[in-house]
Amino acid sequence: MKDLSAKTQRTLVGEVVSNRMDKTIIVSIIRKVPHPKYGKYVKRRTKLFVHDPENTANIGEKALIASNRPISKNKHWVLLKIVK
Repeated sequence: MKDLSAKTQRTLVGEVVSNRMDKTIIVSIIRKVPHPKYGKYVKRRTKLFVHDPENTANIGEKALIASNRPISKNKHWVLLKIVK
């Protein structure tokens, strides 16, 4: 994989939830935010389409992803590496 860290703006770590598409994976990012009224921390999930040019990621693995220029209509992230 290319080292795109110099060009990227933001990196996240998430879990791969789907790898059925060619050169594309779906990564789930879970974050905890306080409830606006009660203050209790609630989990929020975001699913991101990520470009995986070599189809290396498998379901259940942790992936380090980075923001990138738009690759297609939904893909704006690129896979940097698989975190063990």
